[in-house]
Amino acid sequence: MKTNDYVKYVTQQFVSYVDTPSEKRKAMKEERKANKDPFAYRYFGLIPYALAQLFKRSK
Repeated sequence: MKTNDYVKYVTQQFVSYVDTPSEKRKAMKEERKANKDPFAYRYFGLIPYALAQLFKRSK
């Protein structure tokens, strides 16, 4: 990707971001926040999930 193409892309993204209403931006941010995985799964992968399932099954 040439530098000119990159500048064009970044400019387009910035303009589209600025053109969206602030309420819609806030709603999209909240939606991304709600869909985020828990801390343990995000940083340590499936190991915490597997351990949780193991302990649930043993009870």
